Order: sequence, then C-alpha cells, then structure tokens
Amino acid sequence: MPSLDTLAPETARGAGKRHWPQIYFGVASTSLATLLLELALTRVFSVVYFYHFAFLAISIALFGLGAGGVFSYVVASWRWPLFAKTGMLAAANALAIVLCSFFLLTRTGNLDTAGLLAAYFAAAIPFVLSGAILSLVIADTIRSVSRVYFFDLTGAAAGCLALVPLLNWVGGPNTILVAAVLFAVSAAIWFHLARAPRGRVASVLFGLALVALITYNSKFFLIDVKFAKGKQIRDEEFVQWNSFSRIALKPEPGRDMKSIVIDADAATGVARFDFAKLSPAERFDLAYHGPGFPYLLRPAAKTLVIGPGGGWDVSRALASGSKDVTGVEINPIIATTIMRTKFPQYSNRLYLRPEVKIVVEDGRSFVRRSRERYQVLQATLVDTWASTAAGAFALSENNLYTTNAFLDYLSHLTDDGLMAFTRWGFDPPRESLRIVSLARAALEQMGRRDPSRHVAVVREDLQRLEGWGSQDTILVSRSPFSAADISRIQSAAATAKMQVVYLPGTPVETPFRQLLLTTNLQRFYSSYPFDIRPVSDNRPFFFYTVQPRDLWHYLSRASSASEDYKINAVLPILFALIVISIAATLVILALPPLLLRHRLPRAPGALKALFFFLFIGAGYILIQVALIQKFVLFLGHPTYALTVIIFSMVLASGFGSFASNRLIRRQPRRLIWVLALIAAAVFSLALLVTPIAESGVALPFPLKVLITVAIVAPAGFLMGMPFPTGLGLLERVMPASIRWAWATNAASSVMGSAAAMFLAIYLGLNLTIVIGGAFYIAALFSVLSSPLRAPAPATLAG
Repeated sequence: MPSLDTLAPETARGAGKRHWPQIYFGVASTSLATLLLELALTRVFSVVYFYHFAFLAISIALFGLGAGGVFSYVVASWRWPLFAKTGMLAAANALAIVLCSFFLLTRTGNLDTAGLLAAYFAAAIPFVLSGAILSLVIADTIRSVSRVYFFDLTGAAAGCLALVPLLNWVGGPNTILVAAVLFAVSAAIWFHLARAPRGRVASVLFGLALVALITYNSKFFLIDVKFAKGKQIRDEEFVQWNSFSRIALKPEPGRDMKSIVIDADAATGVARFDFAKLSPAERFDLAYHGPGFPYLLRPAAKTLVIGPGGGWDVSRALASGSKDVTGVEINPIIATTIMRTKFPQYSNRLYLRPEVKIVVEDGRSFVRRSRERYQVLQATLVDTWASTAAGAFALSENNLYTTNAFLDYLSHLTDDGLMAFTRWGFDPPRESLRIVSLARAALEQMGRRDPSRHVAVVREDLQRLEGWGSQDTILVSRSPFSAADISRIQSAAATAKMQVVYLPGTPVETPFRQLLLTTNLQRFYSSYPFDIRPVSDNRPFFFYTVQPRDLWHYLSRASSASEDYKINAVLPILFALIVISIAATLVILALPPLLLRHRLPRAPGALKALFFFLFIGAGYILIQVALIQKFVLFLGHPTYALTVIIFSMVLASGFGSFASNRLIRRQPRRLIWVLALIAAAVFSLALLVTPIAESGVALPFPLKVLITVAIVAPAGFLMGMPFPTGLGLLERVMPASIRWAWATNAASSVMGSAAAMFLAIYLGLNLTIVIGGAFYIAALFSVLSSPLRAPAPATLAG
C-alpha cells in the first residue's frame, strides 16, 4: 500500500463531475452514521443513566461536532490529500465507536461529576472525528455548499428512519455498532476518492468484521449494558430492546414470582392468582391496599387500567367481580411478549382471560379516541419509585399527569365513576398533593362548584409496604361522594389499618384540605414549601417540585440523604451538565484564537458575522428540543417524538439548503427576508401546535406522523437556508473562518440543548419555541450590522 505521503492530491474542488456523486454519498453516509449514533446513545443513556440523559447525548453530539470543526484546523495542516485524511478519520471513528461503547457500557455509571465528565468526553470522541470529516469536506466544497449540506441533512434524516427498526431488531448496543459499520463504509468511499485501493479494501474488511461482531454480540453480549444507575445488572432471565425501552424479566428474591424491569430500573411485579379458587387471604390482600379501594366502592366495575404492567390492578378488578377490564399498556414487550406469548404461565395466563382486554397504546391516546365510559379508571405508580427517587423524571415530561389529561379521564367516567391514582407519599406531601391540585383544576373547568366533595385521599404506611415507603391513593369522583361512599372508605381504612388523609366533611387540617377549600389558591401555592401547582400539556413536568424561589437554596443546601434531594436529584446533575456544556463551549470558542491565531481573519466585523452562526444554532436547537417535548403526547412516546421531529426538521432543512442557492442566490437582502419568514413561521408554530396536537391525539399513528411532518416541515425548510447561505457569504468575505463558523454554530447548539429544558420548565414549551424564533430575529440584525450584508474582500492574518 502506498504511503499517504505519496498519494496524488485530490480535493473536492479539483474533482471532476464524475466524483461528485461519490462525495455526496460519502457526506450522506457520514451524516447517517453520526445521527444514528446520536439517537442510539439517547436510548442507551436512558438505560445506563436516566431518561433526561437523552438530552445529554444530544449535547455531547453537538459539542463533538463543534470540537471537530476546531480539530479540522489541525487536520487541514497535515500534508496528506483531503480524502485520504477523511478516510483515515472515518476508519479511526469506526474503531473509536467500538472502544467508547465498550467503555460506556461496562463502567459503573455513577452520576458524580467525575463520572459525568468521563461519560461526556468518551462519548464525544466519535462526534469530534465526524465533525472534523464534515467540516473538512464542507470547507473544501464551499462553492457547492448548498448541495453538500443537502446530502448532509438527507443522510441525517435517513439515520432517523433507521433508528426505530434497528432498535427493535438488534437492540441499543448493537445499533451503536451499526453506526461503526457505516463509518467503515464511508471510509471505503473516501479512500476510493483518494485513489487508495488498499485503504478501501481494508475499510471493507473492517466493516465486515464489525458485522460479524454484531452477530456475535447478539448471542454472547460482549458489548452490552453491564451496569445501570450505578448498580450491576444481575439475574436476568430474559432481555429484549425496542425503540423506547429495555425490558428484562427476573425472579424476585425470596418470592415465587417474577418482576418485569424497565430500563434496568423501574420494576413491576407479575401478579399470579388463580381466580377459580381465590383464597380469602388473597382476596383481602388485593382489596385492602390503597389501589384496591376503588373496587371496594365500585365492585364489579367496568374498569380501565392505564399502565397495567404485570397485572396487579387487573387482578384487583377481577377479584372484585369485574367482567369487563381493559388495560392500556404502551410497551408491547410487556403486554404481548411477556404476558401473552412467551411467559403467560408466570401470571396464570391473566392477560388471556376472556374478561380482560389488553390494548398496546399510549394511555392518553386511547382515552381520547375511546367512546366507552368506565366506572373505574386507574393508574397505579405509573413511573415508579426507583426512577422517581433518583430524580429521573423530575425534569421529564409526563403527559399522564396534567390538567388536560384529567379532563380527558373525567369525561370518560360514568356518572357514578371514579378515577384512582396511587403515588408515593411524603411529608409534607408533593406528588399526591399535586394530583389533588390537578383534580381541583379539572373539576372546576368542568363546572363543579365544590371540588372538595369529589376527592378522597388514603395513605398506606411504611411498615405495611415492607419498607418501600408510604403510598397515597387519591380517589376522584365525577359526582360528589355520597354518604355511603364516605362510610365505605372509613370502614375499609379501619379494616386495612390505613390512614384517612382527607374525606369530604372531615375537620382534620391537612394540606389536602387546605388546597381543596382555600379561596386564594395562588397564595396557597406560593406559600407551600414545594411547587404543587397544576401542570398542563404546555408544561408537563409533574415530578419537578422545587419552588423557583428555592432553586439556588436547594442546590446549595440539599442533603444527598434527604427526600427532597432524591426526588429532584436531577437538578444538580443538570446544572453539572450545563457547567460541562459551558466548559465545552469555551473550549470550542477559545482554542482557535489561542492555538491557531494565524488562521483567523482580522476583517472588521468578523465577530458580528460569527454571531449570525451562533444565533441560528441556538434558535434551531431550542425550537427542536421544545417541539420534541411538545409532540410526545401527540405521537405517544419520547422516542417517537425525538425521531419524527428530528427527521422532519433535518429532511426539510436539507431541501431548504438545496433550494437556497436558487432562491437566495447569496443575496443578503433575500437572506434577511428568509430570516423574517422563519421567525413568523416559528411564532405560528407556537400558536398552532397545541390545538392541532390536542385535537389529533386519537388519530392512527401513521396519520399522526404525516401530520407532524406537515406541521414541522415548512419551518424546517426555511430554517435550512440560513446556514449554507451564511457560509457562502462568509466565504466571499473571510474564507479562512468557515470552519470557525461551523464550530461557533455547534457551540451555541450545545448551550441551547441544555438551556431548553430550563426554559420549558419555567416558561413552558410554547414560549421556548417563541424564544427560539427570537434568535432568528437576532440573526437578522446580525446580518444587517455585519460584513455579511455587503461582501468585501477579506483581510487575512498572516
């Protein structure tokens, strides 16, 4: 094989027309592999760490791509030909993905600062190499940047499409390895362009070896999740991944039953009863716990269970005599694979009984499209203590617990129907009190004059639950509780030795009574030590309970042993992420002037020109993250929202990039008009998304995907134009700063991805989208005040 030194110079600028399709294919395959890796990491990080770390993966990817832009300055000085360099980087990246994934999946996963830093920078390595490849190629093909950027974004869109089937077929770790295969393919393309046949053959052989590794790994789990949430994974009898979860089945220690474990953390036991000969002790055990109370009030009820998991609430309904029980379970591995096809014997074929109907669907979507009315609607510990205690859901959206959701539920109850929610009890109460605040808000919106007559709360103590913690069961009735209902609750609580926390007409002063009876709600919410205001679909952060005024106090004073810290542990973690993101951004922004000063332009207005790329990067990511969360309810799951929104935006942006050369023609005045149109389109999105999404929740999933694409694509098309147009204008003014613009754009995206969550929590998703649009207004003014408006020859340093 000839040395890289002796390879003939070959650049995109000098390539003939016959080479352009290969260049486009190389860019597309690199981008496909990059986005597939990014999205696969969101799923794996959700298992190894927690749900909100999906956004950590996005931040890591953006940081790596930006740092790769900086690194490309170094690579550009190497004396090898361009495509030889990109081929070497792509091959090195395929190997780096294998090594980094092994490191990330076999470490303990501790969430301290050192562990977070190690995970952050290890996972960033493949994105640094990918960013360098794309930065080198785009800088060298700047005269055709609109087409190159089109194939860049089209490849990313293909990565979105590939994610869900790959996760379903081969699982999370192997999907990461598929990204390594794709980088080996791109290396072969680059070596072909570099006229290096040995490099091309070596890349193909390496790719085939990686395919063999995936096959081996599917059977022997060499590269797999070994630790999760800081604990080693043990004793799993069955494991299966799908596009939004990792489900395992394992025995419960000391008990003759199994547990279903979701994402290596949240567990649901598999109920096992013989209803033909149910013993009095079993019947008592099913009825006289908090989740059994709705069936003591409404025996033999027509029942809807949201999130039935292993079947305990379904068993409670059957034990009470119910002949019509519907369970809505979002996860097909639980509802179908474990409970109905592969292991039905563990539950005595519970989900195959004629009285039971199991639907695989998101609970809100099912309720919205259902025409049935139920006597009991139940959701017990949907999102469990194991996750909540570690703060996994404190900053995640949960559309089951919003005022909008409660209105849906109440409208699907019979006149004597009730809904029952069981949450973990704390002192003073947080989650259960917020459930009551949601109930009051929903009942008042339905025109109920005295919501206090519609609510009851019972508490099961710590000792009865074998050390798991207290549980509050909140009963909410469509009609006021009758005297007979109240008497039954009091009698059942006495029999079960449970505490009656609130009943209509009882004089015991508790926060629940104060909340239901106060005439000054805002004063009560402001004075209460935790934020228990009702949340809406626009701010669906049910588990986040830190008062805004107490944020800094919490971060500085919270003890790691306190319940407050356990519930909201995500706060210091997310702040650590922001600190790391700031540090990463400073690295991206500071390294070029410190180490590569001779490469930077000294033209007047250079900083203003680069602010343009900063503003469009921040605006794009703010809008994207907010839309992802906004469409979780509409599409039914965060993974679907993540995939469809990113696919819609990047594909539409790709077509916008392709059209920008013809529509804008590198004319600053037209760019200004496009920026104004983007702001208008984004502001329209903020107004229209909520009513469209809410009215279409019950539609079939394929139709919802098409509607999502139709809503998002127009803005995405326009948002694809500024970046390649800006690069083209920049090339005429200060060509040496093109890679710097790439890095600046990515750096702003890093910060934007971390800031988006806080904006959504405190200001809501709609306003976060509006702020994203405002960044495009800022970009407009940066064009008006920078050399981008009036291109002039650049003055280069050195």
